[in-house]
Amino acid sequence: MSADHSDEDLTALAKGGRQNFIGFLLRLLARLPFLFIAGRLYGPDALGRFASALVVVELAAMICAMGEKRGLAQRLTEGEDAHPANLVYDGMLLAVMFSAVAAAFFWLVPAPLFPSGQFTELDRLVVLAIPGYALTEIVLAAQAYRYDIATTVRARAVVEPWTISIMAGVFYFIPATSESGLALAYLVSIYAGLLTGLWSFFRSYGPPRAWRPHPSYMARMTARALPLATADAIEWGTRRLDIFILGLFAAPAAVGVYYIAQQVASLPQKLKTSFEPILGPVITKNLKTKNYEAIAKQVCQVGFWIVAMQAGIALALGVPGEAVMGLVGPEFVGGTGALAFLLAAEVVAATAVVSEAVLIYVARVKNLWISIGTIVLQGVLTVVLIEAMVAGGYGEPFKAAAAAIALALALGTASLVKAILLSKILGQSINNFRWALVWAAAPAVVVGFIATKLPEWAELAFGIPAILGVYGWVIWRRGFGPEDRVLFKRSRSKEAVEES
Repeated sequence: MSADHSDEDLTALAKGGRQNFIGFLLRLLARLPFLFIAGRLYGPDALGRFASALVVVELAAMICAMGEKRGLAQRLTEGEDAHPANLVYDGMLLAVMFSAVAAAFFWLVPAPLFPSGQFTELDRLVVLAIPGYALTEIVLAAQAYRYDIATTVRARAVVEPWTISIMAGVFYFIPATSESGLALAYLVSIYAGLLTGLWSFFRSYGPPRAWRPHPSYMARMTARALPLATADAIEWGTRRLDIFILGLFAAPAAVGVYYIAQQVASLPQKLKTSFEPILGPVITKNLKTKNYEAIAKQVCQVGFWIVAMQAGIALALGVPGEAVMGLVGPEFVGGTGALAFLLAAEVVAATAVVSEAVLIYVARVKNLWISIGTIVLQGVLTVVLIEAMVAGGYGEPFKAAAAAIALALALGTASLVKAILLSKILGQSINNFRWALVWAAAPAVVVGFIATKLPEWAELAFGIPAILGVYGWVIWRRGFGPEDRVLFKRSRSKEAVEES
């Protein structure tokens, strides 16, 4: 690969990540009203029931998407002779078929959605989100293949979070929907995001041409997609298994508190997923030319970007954790310990995610087995640690912290194993760690500790910006080289043309 081509790949990765970083900030602004509304109006009990249902709905949707979130890029790269729209519609048809079956099953058998047995008829409508969620994944993946990350930002960072925030407030004040407002708001937000994605998709790909789905081809496509679909579901499941197990050992209120902590911790997670849409197309094109050196370089580059940004945000949210959780409601402060470990889990998981972005193409079966091992390890650790807390006579907050610790240990193990496997396959070193992360974190922790001595409002208003400012200044001066700083540079003329 020429140096110019390598620079183009780096620029594409940086642009995609930059757009999604903006999306992260927009998502943060939109997520805060939802957390406030859900915590203050609905309370931890309702949140716990909603969280339990979401675990099953989104897991089913991920499986029904048949791995197209990451696998579509490879199908489009290999099928250059076919009309691109036809390939995308093949995936959408499969998703609709499997989603319809899943939605019908959970409508008839709602027990997995609501293990407590407490739900209304309107709550059951949440199963209709399964096809909407699956189709949105495919549509946004299709746009990402053409380096259109702006659509993902609009759908995921603007439309969906603001819709669920607004509709959760609206439904609460309607007597007929006040008990089911969270589920209904979520359902509306999913289809609002889907419509946003479809608008750009139809303009970009248009209708299919002479599209004739063949059962034999669809069967082969399904068989090929199963390892990737399972890996996607497992990777997603590691962020939800803790809620499911916690629901078996703890009261709904404790699950609701943990859900809020998880929602806060998922904010830096979005930075990690920000690069997935753009990383897939770049990797598949380099795999086609067997340029393993370039792939290893891209994985390490993006991995460091993710770790650097996630660590800073984790410190900004974790050090003043009591004030952050207290913003949702005083009864949520007990989830501060869980929040700290959940934020740590997202940082250590970054290496696994960027390594998996390549492994799903070069060793999908081995990657699948590692993913299965990860979620099994997480499940065992979660049960063992929660049981230890119960045996020690500790309360509900300690059970939640135990679940978060189990997640961090499992994801850390997965990162190590997947990085070693990828390094052997590519014949290149895979390492996202740099000592500059330590030099930047140390003064940020000191500043954060000082901020915790301030009143709660000042801790949030001044402490969080101060932590981010100190961390950002040190990591920029000590950790970011010329290639890293591409992430924050714009080729204004070129991007203006592309975005017009």
